[in-house]
Amino acid sequence: MNDLSIGLNSEITLSVTESDTAAKWGSGLVPVFGTPSLVGLMEAAAVKALEGCLPEGQTTVGGHIDVHHLAATPVGMQVRARAELITIDGRKLTFQIQAWDELEKIGEALHERFVIEREKFVTRALAKANAKSN
Repeated sequence: MNDLSIGLNSEITLSVTESDTAAKWGSGLVPVFGTPSLVGLMEAAAVKALEGCLPEGQTTVGGHIDVHHLAATPVGMQVRARAELITIDGRKLTFQIQAWDELEKIGEALHERFVIEREKFVTRALAKANAKSN
């Protein structure tokens, strides 16, 4: 693996919209930042931390995430997530991630991603579709 090292990190921010709410995702009936959106934001921060660090043809896929959604965030408020690479174990990369809205910490997670050969991975996935249709 090229430039992977403990401590790689990234932070991303978004403004919560109606499409990010628990009510929209079906994960709850309230108009606040939904856990599925929080998970997506956290994974995106981890992916961004790896930009330019893997050899051509490689990427990562999520394998596990242990999320604690700590506080509700209303539509219109900014949220940000910061991911930091804390362990490298072969192809398994573990990130510690925290998220905040404009007033408080709203989430934390441990997230495992796995380095894969993109073309090989996609080919195997597409083979499932072919096997199903036969």
